[in-house]
Amino acid sequence: IIIISACNYYLMEEFELEDIPGVGRITAKKLRAAGIRSPRFLTMLNPEELMEIADIDNPIKAARIIREAKRLYGIEMKPISAREFKEEYLKWDTISFNVKALDELTRGGISVKELVEFAGEFGSGKTQICHQLAVTAQLPPSKGGVAGSVVYIDTERTFSPGRIEKIAERFGLDNALNNIYLFRPTTVTDLEECVFKLYNLIEEKNVRLVIVDSIIALYRAQLKGMEWLARRQQRLNYVIDFLKRYAERFNLAVVYTNQVLQQLNLPHITMKLPAGGNIIAHAATHRFLLKYAKDDTRIITVFDSPRLPRNASVQFRITEQGLMDVE
Repeated sequence: IIIISACNYYLMEEFELEDIPGVGRITAKKLRAAGIRSPRFLTMLNPEELMEIADIDNPIKAARIIREAKRLYGIEMKPISAREFKEEYLKWDTISFNVKALDELTRGGISVKELVEFAGEFGSGKTQICHQLAVTAQLPPSKGGVAGSVVYIDTERTFSPGRIEKIAERFGLDNALNNIYLFRPTTVTDLEECVFKLYNLIEEKNVRLVIVDSIIALYRAQLKGMEWLARRQQRLNYVIDFLKRYAERFNLAVVYTNQVLQQLNLPHITMKLPAGGNIIAHAATHRFLLKYAKDDTRIITVFDSPRLPRNASVQFRITEQGLMDVE
């Protein structure tokens, strides 16, 4: 089995825009004016995107800039064997929940280069999982973290600094809030602009986890009705695709939450399924459903995953100091 892969995509060496062959002082100035400070971001783009972002009117020039930027980092599409991919995959960093049941269910936690969705109704524990991961991602690898910063995009106004401090206290972190970069978009346009312009922050602050809580709330509220459905799905798909590019190119994990809809399964029987249709369904690497059990206990179930057994589920508790195992 041969897998086509963009190899050597995460190198520590950094370059300036002027290091790109064919990019002179004027072009570099135009790119910086558009907010592009690193050649690494250029490796994520298509020529059409670069033309729009940086006001470059020549598609040949845009394609050449991107091609040369990729060459700087040794990025090329070439086949690797499935065995090579397996060896590479086994080296990917993971972010532990530091909850035995959740880590066993997910086989170690949340992996970099992957998108993970947590869907559920209000009070099912989605935001609590986001808060826990925002802290554990900052832990050193010896404690299940990746020693990185976190971008937290809060579209539902549920982010709680107090919760972060309580969870961080449990894990012995003194400055957890300093390593979380919070965005609070109020419109769909705000959210899209935020996602499309994360690249400099990701590079400069060693961001290893991006959280969006929730991915669909603003789209459902502001682009409602069947007449907006196609447009909504297209824009949502583009945002998720950009998150996927960040995960791959910058060696980070992406977590987002989703709402649920009631869907008639059999006469008089309804099921609660993740919102967003096929766009959301095909986006994440792993999808989990959360639901309330009793008191402080919640149930998490594997809804879809290429590696985890479908419908496998465990319980966990929500406490003042974060997520814990059920005793």
